[in-house]
Amino acid sequence: MPAVRIALAQTNPTVGDIQGNLAKCFQHVSDAAAQGANLIVFGEMVVSGYPIEDLAASETFLTDCVSAVKNFAAALAERGLGHMLVVLGTPAIVAPEHRSPWAIAQNTAVIVRDGKVWAGYAKHHLPNYSVFDEYRIFIPGDQLISFEFEGLKFSLLICEDIWQEGGPVARLSEENSDVALVLNGSPFQIDKDDVRVDLVRRLAKNQNVAVAYVNLVGGQDDLVFDGDSLMVDANQNLIGRGPQFDDGLVVFDFESKTDIRPASALPTHKQDDNWQVWNALVVGLRDYVNKNGFKSVILGLSGGIDSAVCAAIAKDALGAHRVFGVSLPSKYSSDHSKSDAFDLAKRLGIAIRTEPIKGAVKELEKQLKLEGLAAENLQARIRGTILMSLANQEGHLTLTTGNKSELAVGYSTIYGDSVGGFAPIKDVAKTLVWQLAKWRNDFALQNGEVPPIPENSIIKPPSAELRPGQVDQDSLPDYEILDAIIELYVGRRFGKQQIVEAGFEAATVDRVAKLIDQAEWKRRQGAIGPKISAMSFGRDRRLPITNRYR
Repeated sequence: MPAVRIALAQTNPTVGDIQGNLAKCFQHVSDAAAQGANLIVFGEMVVSGYPIEDLAASETFLTDCVSAVKNFAAALAERGLGHMLVVLGTPAIVAPEHRSPWAIAQNTAVIVRDGKVWAGYAKHHLPNYSVFDEYRIFIPGDQLISFEFEGLKFSLLICEDIWQEGGPVARLSEENSDVALVLNGSPFQIDKDDVRVDLVRRLAKNQNVAVAYVNLVGGQDDLVFDGDSLMVDANQNLIGRGPQFDDGLVVFDFESKTDIRPASALPTHKQDDNWQVWNALVVGLRDYVNKNGFKSVILGLSGGIDSAVCAAIAKDALGAHRVFGVSLPSKYSSDHSKSDAFDLAKRLGIAIRTEPIKGAVKELEKQLKLEGLAAENLQARIRGTILMSLANQEGHLTLTTGNKSELAVGYSTIYGDSVGGFAPIKDVAKTLVWQLAKWRNDFALQNGEVPPIPENSIIKPPSAELRPGQVDQDSLPDYEILDAIIELYVGRRFGKQQIVEAGFEAATVDRVAKLIDQAEWKRRQGAIGPKISAMSFGRDRRLPITNRYR
């Protein structure tokens, strides 16, 4: 046997479910011991779930986490697993004399062995950008924690510590560390897997250490953690990586920091981007539904591409028996909109019903004397009312099917097609929606399955069908142009002149930027959905609603 057999444990914790999270950890320790491992490392804040946000200010919550870890250590010893060296991520409460005016907690990694909780490492670099606000809720640590085990020297680090210069990470080589154990709660975004590999290799090179990078997996509100744990030796060789979007153990044998082997065959390559995005959306929806106790979901099926993709994601996430579609035709709905919706439902094997809105629209138009845009929006609001009423009556979670392009420019009806508790494609641009639909159909064909999304839903011009002959491009630029401008204006924070210099027509840029700026009030009231991009609406981008800067 090698000196050390190390297991990297990808787990899917739920914020606040301290006992449930530790029960999963206990099972992983048992499984790792059965595979001959003597050291196991879990992800960042696995005890409490991550991120805990202002639970970090609850002294009772923090005390419960500390007590639970002590009981966990004792339970391992009682069950004959005390010999295992276990590294856990958990919040810790700081002694009163060391607290700051704004924080009482630290984000820590603790060592458990022989029934006891040994010294812990406190995260040094506290991210305060994008979706993170750890500087507001945690107190930084400043000490590198190292320990010797079976002739090798291990040091502990947590996530952001390897993304920033300085701090304890810079002292690894001075400590003659052989292995850096890095606990992570790193959310998914497109291409981040490549960035992580480069980052870990750079750490290995600069500090002359092997790096075990362990990441969480699963959905937490609008974040999705994708696993993809890594092992890199001191020569910067990628030894193996864990699966994305799935929990489990990845086991390696250590002789030295340059002599590491996977205990069984492991991939070193990644899946393509479409596969990754689709699975991020599936996991994000599945965990939001399951962790919040919903039995099923309901959504409007218009025959269009957005609702079709959302339904397919829901079916993959929950199974056909937990997905309920509703066709909501108006007097303007085309025959193909209704037939495409039923074709989709048949392909997916999900339930569908028809609830016409013509009568209700007619009565309210007459009563309120509505016309023009107000009459168009009434149709969307009646559809929203029907969906929310059915959800309320039958216990479903309503899914809203808007995409990032529509969300950006406010191309939706507030309290109408925007109603719902979760938005599966909120961070997916319209052009990517089409791309994902084609990919999912191709994936089905490759696996001998029926393509889930009707071809007609993919190829027909998108339309809200709120007036005769309406198509989206009556009101918006072509989606290829629109999405490119949104990416520059929102994703890369370009000014309007910079976007024009990038090759876009000035009047179009002006119009799109104005629409984006004016729609902040709608976005603030929208449902959450899985983050997949570097700049999503919500946690990432927060602008004042009352704002005259243009």
